[in-house]
Amino acid sequence: MVRPVTLEAVVGIERYESMRDEFRRRTIEMKKHRRVSVGNRITLVFENHETVLFQIQEMIRAERIVDLDRVRDEIAVYNELIPGPGELSATLLIELEDSTRVREELPKFYGLDQATWLELDGVRVGGVFEGGRAREDKVSAVQYVRFSLRDKAPLFAAAKEVRLVIDHPHYRASEVLSADVRRSLAEDLREPQP
Repeated sequence: MVRPVTLEAVVGIERYESMRDEFRRRTIEMKKHRRVSVGNRITLVFENHETVLFQIQEMIRAERIVDLDRVRDEIAVYNELIPGPGELSATLLIELEDSTRVREELPKFYGLDQATWLELDGVRVGGVFEGGRAREDKVSAVQYVRFSLRDKAPLFAAAKEVRLVIDHPHYRASEVLSADVRRSLAEDLREPQP
């Protein structure tokens, strides 16, 4: 189970500047084992405490936030990305190469929320997308999706194959999760020890 970020975990801007290079390097290395490309246009990055803490620190740095109430607000917003017990949570990125065609291409991904799932040895677990990020005429290139595996966590660990699948009329692709990715995500599903 992934613990949320607390105010105590966040450091001030000056201290963060002194440790940023190392923290950034560690986070990039960790994300290599939490990033899954599904075809050539969609990538999912599975979130955990460290990835979310990094995003909070980067936002505080970029916006020069020093007010504690605003820091708490950032923590609250980004903690929404933390998976709950028995869940995996990911940021889904729609990557379009031709920036001149974004307005034309993104709406084609409408309905992605009904066409994305994890497949554990053939057992489907549908992705639950955050609402408000897609309409028929406008789709955000950044989506947030959760996979509830509460009763299927043992299957995730034991499955011969775990696959991310997108079966959408305008985009069909799937990707088998590597052993490294599965190990990293299995940590998110582990029950806390008493």
